[in-house]
Amino acid sequence: MILAIDTSAGTSVALLDEDGTVIAERSTPDTRRHAEVIGPFLAEVLAAAPDVRGSLTAVAAGIGPGPFTGLRVGLAAARVLALGLGIPVLGVPSHEAVALRLLVAGEVAGRFAVVTDARRREVAVTVYIAALPIPAEAEPAHLVERLAFAPAPGLTVHEVAEIPAVWLARAAQARSAAGASFSDAAPLYLRAPDVTLAAPKRVSA
Repeated sequence: MILAIDTSAGTSVALLDEDGTVIAERSTPDTRRHAEVIGPFLAEVLAAAPDVRGSLTAVAAGIGPGPFTGLRVGLAAARVLALGLGIPVLGVPSHEAVALRLLVAGEVAGRFAVVTDARRREVAVTVYIAALPIPAEAEPAHLVERLAFAPAPGLTVHEVAEIPAVWLARAAQARSAAGASFSDAAPLYLRAPDVTLAAPKRVSA
């Protein structure tokens, strides 16, 4: 089984078996309660599998793009669970989950973009080329001012409010089956942090 966690937008948690069947899932589009809901969601999802400790083989973690606060909640939860169970964390770009869902549903062809709200009047955009088993990234995730965002001709755009953990898990399974690599589960931030370290003050004797 594989557990998937994404907190790059709302909060989404899912547990799937090895053939991609959904055992349990919980999600909310709320972008401000990641820390409050991640624990209950994980408890409820894991409770759906009696022998989850012996059957769970990996934790798929959505690495973003997303805001700092939200991303660190999901990634921290994924790392703690994986460490406790002695299983790997598989870092998957969050937009890839949406891209795979769109491809499998036959909703896209050619070049298409996955878009999520990045706050501060900006959107996060990743451009893909329709390909299976893994969507091909044509342009890496980047920030665009919402009012200035003008898709190129022929580029279909899909803006979503949530990243489905079910499809994050399936993206991880597709990568594993294809022998593709995973990131080291480092968060994908598209802007510099608001807080910077100040120079240390000199202490006089």
